[in-house]
Amino acid sequence: MPTTMKEDYYQILGIERSATEVEIKSAFRRQAMKYHPDRNPGDKNAEEQFKKVNEAFSVLSDPQKKQMYDQYGHDGVNGAGGFGGFNANGFGDFSDVFGSIFGDVFGGGFGRRGGAPRAQRGEDLKLDISLTLEEAFSGKEVPVDYTRLDNCSACDGSGAAPGSARKTCRSCNGSGTVTYSQGFFSMRQVCPDCGGRGTVVEKPCPECRGSGHKRVKEQITVKVPSGVRTGVTLRVSNGGDIGTNGGGFGDLYVEVQVKEHKIFRRAGDDLLLDAPITFPQAVLGGSIKVPTIEGKEVEMTIPKGTQFGSVLKMQGNGMPKLGKKGFGDLLVNVKIEVPKKTTSKQKELLEALAAEMGGKKKSFLEDLFGK
Repeated sequence: MPTTMKEDYYQILGIERSATEVEIKSAFRRQAMKYHPDRNPGDKNAEEQFKKVNEAFSVLSDPQKKQMYDQYGHDGVNGAGGFGGFNANGFGDFSDVFGSIFGDVFGGGFGRRGGAPRAQRGEDLKLDISLTLEEAFSGKEVPVDYTRLDNCSACDGSGAAPGSARKTCRSCNGSGTVTYSQGFFSMRQVCPDCGGRGTVVEKPCPECRGSGHKRVKEQITVKVPSGVRTGVTLRVSNGGDIGTNGGGFGDLYVEVQVKEHKIFRRAGDDLLLDAPITFPQAVLGGSIKVPTIEGKEVEMTIPKGTQFGSVLKMQGNGMPKLGKKGFGDLLVNVKIEVPKKTTSKQKELLEALAAEMGGKKKSFLEDLFGK
Protein backbone atom coordinates (compact mmCIF):
# COMPACT_ATOMS: atom_id res chain seq x y z
CA MET A 1 0.00 0.00 0.00
CA PRO A 2 1.30 3.52 -0.70
CA THR A 3 2.61 5.35 2.36
CA THR A 4 1.75 8.92 3.27
CA MET A 5 4.74 11.27 3.12
CA LYS A 6 5.34 13.09 6.40
CA GLU A 7 5.27 16.88 6.39
CA ASP A 8 8.51 18.80 6.52
CA TYR A 9 9.30 19.88 10.09
CA TYR A 10 10.38 23.35 8.99
CA GLN A 11 7.10 23.87 7.13
CA ILE A 12 5.11 22.73 10.17
CA LEU A 13 6.76 25.44 12.29
CA GLY A 14 6.65 27.97 9.45
CA ILE A 15 10.40 28.72 9.38
CA GLU A 16 13.32 28.58 6.94
CA ARG A 17 15.91 25.80 7.10
CA SER A 18 18.48 28.42 8.11
CA ALA A 19 16.47 29.38 11.24
CA THR A 20 18.45 29.94 14.43
CA GLU A 21 17.78 28.29 17.79
CA VAL A 22 16.00 31.45 18.91
CA GLU A 23 13.79 31.52 15.79
CA ILE A 24 12.91 27.81 16.18
CA LYS A 25 11.85 28.32 19.79
CA SER A 26 9.86 31.45 18.92
CA ALA A 27 8.05 29.69 16.07
CA PHE A 28 7.20 26.78 18.37
CA ARG A 29 5.69 29.14 20.92
CA ARG A 30 3.40 30.67 18.30
CA GLN A 31 2.25 27.37 16.82
CA ALA A 32 1.81 25.61 20.17
CA MET A 33 -0.30 28.43 21.56
CA LYS A 34 -2.37 28.51 18.38
CA TYR A 35 -3.21 24.79 18.37
CA HIS A 36 -3.15 24.04 22.11
CA PRO A 37 -6.10 21.76 23.05
CA ASP A 38 -7.19 24.16 25.81
CA ARG A 39 -7.75 26.82 23.18
CA ASN A 40 -9.42 24.45 20.73
CA PRO A 41 -11.62 22.09 22.79
CA GLY A 42 -13.04 19.26 20.70
CA ASP A 43 -11.18 20.33 17.52
CA LYS A 44 -9.56 17.16 16.16
CA ASN A 45 -7.66 19.05 13.42
CA ALA A 46 -6.09 21.37 16.00
CA GLU A 47 -5.28 18.36 18.16
CA GLU A 48 -3.50 16.66 15.26
CA GLN A 49 -1.62 19.81 14.31
CA PHE A 50 -0.58 20.27 17.95
CA LYS A 51 1.00 16.81 17.86
CA LYS A 52 2.88 17.66 14.65
CA VAL A 53 4.17 20.95 16.08
CA ASN A 54 5.58 19.21 19.16
CA GLU A 55 7.12 16.44 17.07
CA ALA A 56 8.81 18.99 14.82
CA PHE A 57 10.12 20.98 17.79
CA SER A 58 11.47 17.90 19.56
CA VAL A 59 13.72 17.22 16.55
CA LEU A 60 14.71 20.75 15.46
CA SER A 61 15.49 21.89 19.02
CA ASP A 62 17.99 19.06 19.46
CA PRO A 63 21.27 19.86 17.60
CA GLN A 64 22.12 16.20 16.90
CA LYS A 65 18.64 15.26 15.74
CA LYS A 66 18.42 18.44 13.66
CA GLN A 67 21.71 17.64 11.91
CA MET A 68 20.53 14.11 11.07
CA TYR A 69 17.17 15.43 9.85
CA ASP A 70 18.83 18.10 7.68
CA GLN A 71 21.02 15.44 6.06
CA TYR A 72 18.64 12.49 5.72
CA GLY A 73 15.13 13.78 6.35
CA HIS A 74 12.68 11.74 8.42
CA ASP A 75 14.70 8.56 7.89
CA GLY A 76 17.66 10.20 9.57
CA VAL A 77 15.92 10.65 12.90
CA ASN A 78 14.30 7.19 12.86
CA GLY A 79 11.19 8.36 14.60
CA ALA A 80 13.12 10.47 17.09
CA GLY A 81 10.42 13.06 16.94
CA GLY A 82 7.61 10.58 17.49
CA PHE A 83 5.70 10.48 20.76
CA GLY A 84 4.81 7.16 22.31
CA GLY A 85 2.19 8.89 24.40
CA PHE A 86 -0.27 8.99 21.49
CA ASN A 87 -2.31 6.09 20.26
CA ALA A 88 -5.24 5.35 18.01
CA ASN A 89 -7.62 6.13 20.83
CA GLY A 90 -6.38 9.69 21.27
CA PHE A 91 -3.94 11.14 23.81
CA GLY A 92 -1.98 9.03 26.19
CA ASP A 93 -0.45 10.58 29.30
CA PHE A 94 -0.61 14.21 28.26
CA SER A 95 1.69 15.47 31.01
CA ASP A 96 4.43 12.92 30.18
CA VAL A 97 4.34 13.72 26.49
CA PHE A 98 4.53 17.51 26.68
CA GLY A 99 6.00 18.14 30.12
CA SER A 100 9.62 18.69 29.10
CA ILE A 101 8.81 20.78 26.03
CA PHE A 102 6.37 23.13 27.71
CA GLY A 103 8.57 23.34 30.78
CA ASP A 104 11.49 24.54 28.65
CA VAL A 105 9.49 27.05 26.65
CA PHE A 106 6.60 28.30 28.77
CA GLY A 107 8.23 28.60 32.15
CA GLY A 108 8.64 25.21 33.80
CA GLY A 109 6.41 23.03 35.91
CA PHE A 110 4.08 21.92 33.11
CA GLY A 111 3.22 18.28 33.50
CA ARG A 112 5.56 17.65 36.43
CA ARG A 113 4.59 15.27 39.22
CA GLY A 114 5.72 17.15 42.30
CA GLY A 115 9.28 17.55 43.52
CA ALA A 116 11.46 20.64 43.53
CA PRO A 117 10.53 23.53 41.21
CA ARG A 118 12.09 23.10 37.81
CA ALA A 119 15.12 25.19 36.81
CA GLN A 120 14.25 27.42 33.86
CA ARG A 121 16.95 28.84 31.60
CA GLY A 122 16.75 32.58 30.95
CA GLU A 123 15.53 34.17 27.73
CA ASP A 124 17.87 34.72 24.81
CA LEU A 125 18.43 38.31 23.69
CA LYS A 126 19.25 39.75 20.26
CA LEU A 127 20.76 43.02 19.11
CA ASP A 128 22.43 44.49 16.00
CA ILE A 129 25.83 46.09 15.47
CA SER A 130 26.96 48.09 12.45
CA LEU A 131 30.45 47.97 10.90
CA THR A 132 32.19 49.70 8.02
CA LEU A 133 33.53 47.57 5.19
CA GLU A 134 37.07 48.32 6.39
CA GLU A 135 36.16 47.02 9.87
CA ALA A 136 34.59 43.91 8.35
CA PHE A 137 37.83 43.38 6.42
CA SER A 138 40.13 43.53 9.42
CA GLY A 139 37.78 42.26 12.15
CA LYS A 140 37.13 44.23 15.29
CA GLU A 141 36.39 44.02 18.98
CA VAL A 142 33.14 45.96 19.43
CA PRO A 143 32.01 47.21 22.87
CA VAL A 144 28.24 46.70 23.22
CA ASP A 145 25.99 48.33 25.82
CA TYR A 146 22.62 46.75 26.57
CA THR A 147 20.31 45.80 29.44
CA ARG A 148 19.40 42.36 30.66
CA LEU A 149 17.60 40.70 33.55
CA ASP A 150 19.92 39.69 36.40
CA ASN A 151 19.72 38.85 40.09
CA CYS A 152 18.79 41.81 42.27
CA SER A 153 21.94 42.98 44.04
CA ALA A 154 20.00 44.17 47.11
CA CYS A 155 18.58 40.72 47.96
CA ASP A 156 21.03 38.57 45.99
CA GLY A 157 18.17 37.16 43.95
CA SER A 158 16.10 35.88 46.88
CA GLY A 159 13.34 38.48 46.52
CA ALA A 160 13.23 38.90 50.30
CA ALA A 161 13.99 42.17 52.07
CA PRO A 162 17.04 42.19 54.36
CA GLY A 163 16.20 40.51 57.68
CA SER A 164 13.27 38.54 56.25
CA ALA A 165 13.14 35.07 54.69
CA ARG A 166 11.23 32.94 52.23
CA LYS A 167 8.60 30.44 53.33
CA THR A 168 6.87 27.50 51.67
CA CYS A 169 4.05 28.48 49.33
CA ARG A 170 0.70 27.27 50.66
CA SER A 171 -0.93 27.11 47.24
CA CYS A 172 1.42 24.47 45.85
CA ASN A 173 2.95 23.13 49.09
CA GLY A 174 6.41 23.96 47.77
CA SER A 175 6.14 22.06 44.48
CA GLY A 176 5.98 25.20 42.36
CA THR A 177 3.09 23.79 40.32
CA VAL A 178 -0.67 23.42 40.62
CA THR A 179 -2.82 20.83 38.84
CA TYR A 180 -5.80 21.63 36.60
CA SER A 181 -8.20 19.09 35.10
CA GLN A 182 -10.37 19.53 32.04
CA GLY A 183 -12.12 16.55 30.52
CA PHE A 184 -9.54 13.83 29.92
CA PHE A 185 -6.68 16.34 30.20
CA SER A 186 -4.76 16.65 33.44
CA MET A 187 -2.21 19.45 33.39
CA ARG A 188 0.21 20.96 35.82
CA GLN A 189 1.07 24.62 35.47
CA VAL A 190 3.27 27.12 37.22
CA CYS A 191 1.83 28.16 40.56
CA PRO A 192 0.50 31.71 40.13
CA ASP A 193 1.25 32.64 43.75
CA CYS A 194 4.94 31.75 43.89
CA GLY A 195 5.78 31.85 40.18
CA GLY A 196 7.08 28.28 40.25
CA ARG A 197 9.66 28.81 42.98
CA GLY A 198 7.77 26.86 45.65
CA THR A 199 8.41 29.60 48.19
CA VAL A 200 7.09 33.09 48.82
CA VAL A 201 8.67 36.02 50.65
CA GLU A 202 7.44 37.30 53.99
CA LYS A 203 8.58 40.82 53.19
CA PRO A 204 9.38 41.65 49.54
CA CYS A 205 12.66 43.33 48.67
CA PRO A 206 11.89 47.01 47.93
CA GLU A 207 14.41 47.12 45.08
CA CYS A 208 12.93 44.31 42.98
CA ARG A 209 9.46 44.12 44.63
CA GLY A 210 10.02 40.49 45.56
CA SER A 211 10.87 39.19 42.09
CA GLY A 212 14.54 38.66 42.87
CA HIS A 213 15.46 40.09 39.46
CA LYS A 214 16.20 43.54 38.06
CA ARG A 215 17.10 45.04 34.69
CA VAL A 216 20.78 45.98 34.75
CA LYS A 217 23.11 47.71 32.31
CA GLU A 218 25.80 45.52 30.81
CA GLN A 219 28.80 46.22 28.60
CA ILE A 220 30.49 43.38 26.78
CA THR A 221 33.08 43.21 24.03
CA VAL A 222 32.03 41.25 20.95
CA LYS A 223 34.92 39.89 18.90
CA VAL A 224 33.89 40.19 15.24
CA PRO A 225 35.99 37.99 12.91
CA SER A 226 37.57 39.32 9.73
CA GLY A 227 35.54 38.71 6.57
CA VAL A 228 32.19 39.02 8.37
CA ARG A 229 29.22 40.02 6.22
CA THR A 230 25.73 41.37 6.74
CA GLY A 231 23.41 38.83 8.39
CA VAL A 232 26.11 36.87 10.23
CA THR A 233 24.95 36.26 13.82
CA LEU A 234 27.44 35.86 16.65
CA ARG A 235 26.49 34.08 19.90
CA VAL A 236 27.65 35.34 23.29
CA SER A 237 27.16 32.45 25.72
CA ASN A 238 25.31 33.40 28.93
CA GLY A 239 24.83 36.96 27.69
CA GLY A 240 21.01 36.83 27.96
CA ASP A 241 18.53 37.12 30.81
CA ILE A 242 18.87 35.23 34.10
CA GLY A 243 16.65 32.19 34.48
CA THR A 244 14.56 31.01 37.40
CA ASN A 245 15.24 28.44 40.11
CA GLY A 246 18.96 28.37 39.26
CA GLY A 247 18.36 27.80 35.56
CA GLY A 248 21.22 30.03 34.44
CA PHE A 249 21.46 32.71 31.78
CA GLY A 250 20.20 32.63 28.23
CA ASP A 251 22.48 33.66 25.35
CA LEU A 252 22.96 36.94 23.53
CA TYR A 253 22.81 36.90 19.73
CA VAL A 254 24.54 39.76 17.91
CA GLU A 255 23.64 40.25 14.24
CA VAL A 256 26.15 42.11 12.08
CA GLN A 257 25.19 44.78 9.54
CA VAL A 258 27.95 45.99 7.17
CA LYS A 259 27.48 49.50 5.81
CA GLU A 260 27.65 50.27 2.09
CA HIS A 261 30.96 51.67 0.86
CA LYS A 262 31.31 54.74 -1.32
CA ILE A 263 33.82 53.06 -3.66
CA PHE A 264 33.65 49.28 -3.27
CA ARG A 265 30.73 46.93 -3.76
CA ARG A 266 30.76 43.46 -2.25
CA ALA A 267 29.89 40.18 -3.95
CA GLY A 268 30.57 37.36 -1.51
CA ASP A 269 34.30 37.46 -0.82
CA ASP A 270 35.01 39.58 -3.92
CA LEU A 271 35.05 43.36 -4.13
CA LEU A 272 33.93 45.31 -7.21
CA LEU A 273 35.35 48.66 -8.26
CA ASP A 274 34.70 50.99 -11.21
CA ALA A 275 37.93 52.39 -12.70
CA PRO A 276 38.05 55.11 -15.41
CA ILE A 277 40.64 54.88 -18.21
CA THR A 278 41.26 57.02 -21.28
CA PHE A 279 40.51 55.99 -24.85
CA PRO A 280 44.24 55.81 -25.74
CA GLN A 281 44.83 53.54 -22.70
CA ALA A 282 42.04 51.23 -23.85
CA VAL A 283 43.47 51.05 -27.38
CA LEU A 284 47.20 51.00 -26.68
CA GLY A 285 47.21 49.38 -23.24
CA GLY A 286 49.13 50.61 -20.23
CA SER A 287 48.75 50.56 -16.46
CA ILE A 288 46.82 52.43 -13.77
CA LYS A 289 46.84 52.46 -9.98
CA VAL A 290 43.70 51.25 -8.22
CA PRO A 291 42.84 51.52 -4.50
CA THR A 292 42.34 48.51 -2.23
CA ILE A 293 40.14 48.12 0.84
CA GLU A 294 43.33 48.13 2.95
CA GLY A 295 44.00 51.74 1.91
CA LYS A 296 46.89 50.92 -0.42
CA GLU A 297 47.21 51.36 -4.18
CA VAL A 298 48.20 48.54 -6.51
CA GLU A 299 49.22 48.75 -10.15
CA MET A 300 46.91 47.09 -12.66
CA THR A 301 47.85 46.34 -16.27
CA ILE A 302 45.43 47.47 -19.00
CA PRO A 303 45.65 45.06 -21.96
CA LYS A 304 45.68 46.47 -25.50
CA GLY A 305 42.21 46.72 -27.03
CA THR A 306 40.37 46.71 -23.69
CA GLN A 307 36.65 47.15 -24.31
CA PHE A 308 34.20 49.30 -22.35
CA GLY A 309 32.74 47.29 -19.45
CA SER A 310 35.57 44.76 -19.36
CA VAL A 311 36.19 43.32 -15.88
CA LEU A 312 39.82 42.86 -14.89
CA LYS A 313 40.73 40.69 -11.90
CA MET A 314 43.21 41.60 -9.18
CA GLN A 315 43.62 38.23 -7.47
CA GLY A 316 43.69 38.14 -3.67
CA ASN A 317 42.77 41.79 -3.16
CA GLY A 318 39.19 41.16 -1.98
CA MET A 319 37.73 40.31 1.44
CA PRO A 320 39.07 37.64 3.80
CA LYS A 321 37.18 34.37 3.53
CA LEU A 322 35.19 34.04 6.75
CA GLY A 323 36.43 31.09 8.78
CA LYS A 324 38.83 30.02 5.99
CA LYS A 325 42.27 30.87 4.68
CA GLY A 326 42.76 33.21 1.75
CA PHE A 327 41.03 36.21 0.22
CA GLY A 328 38.57 36.95 -2.53
CA ASP A 329 39.48 39.02 -5.59
CA LEU A 330 39.21 42.68 -6.57
CA LEU A 331 37.16 42.92 -9.77
CA VAL A 332 37.79 46.14 -11.67
CA ASN A 333 35.03 47.26 -14.04
CA VAL A 334 36.68 49.36 -16.75
CA LYS A 335 34.93 52.60 -17.73
CA ILE A 336 36.35 54.46 -20.77
CA GLU A 337 36.13 58.19 -20.17
CA VAL A 338 34.87 60.45 -22.94
CA PRO A 339 36.07 64.07 -22.52
CA LYS A 340 33.29 66.67 -22.59
CA LYS A 341 35.67 69.36 -23.84
CA THR A 342 38.71 69.05 -26.11
CA THR A 343 41.51 71.37 -27.08
CA SER A 344 42.01 72.33 -30.73
CA LYS A 345 44.97 69.94 -30.93
CA GLN A 346 42.95 67.03 -29.46
CA LYS A 347 40.09 67.77 -31.84
CA GLU A 348 42.48 67.77 -34.82
CA LEU A 349 43.95 64.42 -33.79
CA LEU A 350 40.53 62.87 -33.17
CA GLU A 351 39.23 64.02 -36.54
CA ALA A 352 42.28 62.51 -38.19
CA LEU A 353 41.71 59.25 -36.30
CA ALA A 354 38.03 59.26 -37.27
CA ALA A 355 38.90 59.76 -40.93
CA GLU A 356 41.48 57.00 -40.78
CA MET A 357 39.14 54.53 -39.10
CA GLY A 358 36.13 55.51 -41.16
CA GLY A 359 37.96 54.92 -44.42
CA LYS A 360 38.79 51.33 -43.56
CA LYS A 361 35.62 50.29 -41.70
CA LYS A 362 32.50 48.94 -43.34
CA SER A 363 29.16 50.59 -42.70
CA PHE A 364 26.95 49.60 -39.80
CA LEU A 365 24.57 47.74 -42.11
CA GLU A 366 27.44 45.90 -43.72
CA ASP A 367 28.62 44.74 -40.32
CA LEU A 368 25.11 43.51 -39.43
CA PHE A 369 24.03 41.89 -42.68
CA GLY A 370 27.33 41.21 -44.41
CA LYS A 371 26.53 43.46 -47.39
